[in-house]
Amino acid sequence: MPADVPTPEPATDEIIERCLSGDQAAWESIVRLYRRKVFNVAYKFVGRHDQAEDLTQDVFLKLYKSLDTFDRRANFQTWLISVSRNLCIDHYRAVRKERETINRDVDPTDFAPASPDARADAQLEQRDRVQLLRRALDKLAPTLRTAVMLRDIQELTYQEIADRLHLPEGTVKSRINRGRTELARQIQRLREEQDGVPKTGVSG
Repeated sequence: MPADVPTPEPATDEIIERCLSGDQAAWESIVRLYRRKVFNVAYKFVGRHDQAEDLTQDVFLKLYKSLDTFDRRANFQTWLISVSRNLCIDHYRAVRKERETINRDVDPTDFAPASPDARADAQLEQRDRVQLLRRALDKLAPTLRTAVMLRDIQELTYQEIADRLHLPEGTVKSRINRGRTELARQIQRLREEQDGVPKTGVSG
């Protein structure tokens, strides 16, 4: 076969079967075949190359976990693009919800000292909120805690955080989003403990 003639691609069904049997090389083949298409879908949602790259990786991870739901009678590319678009929509909604959550539950001014003329009860309430927030932050993974504090407490830009941590800006944003979600969860948990709400699940 001449060198300039591309090697025929294996049948998609065959690749999927190999993926489901744990063949990593088969999955890498799917990624190579469809990465650009998935990236284009992601880019339409985030509008930035670095964020689209991060989102593309997340989408492929979820696609891999969803392979067993693919109906072999359907067109694989159509299914892949449809699932990718739905995952990007979910990502967009999750990011928006996380921003609303952090704005509601975490107030950066909590870390500022109370003004000298503030009322005593206001000072006490502020100290309680700061303590709650610090306890919740302490429960985060160090990488997530650092990202959240640099962004939401120190109010650095994404680029400044990326430079300080020597990370891609997309990675920084991903950590901040995950950290905000976990922080809101921990704050809610601590509030329930303070209010005496019984925990569900198996007791320790």
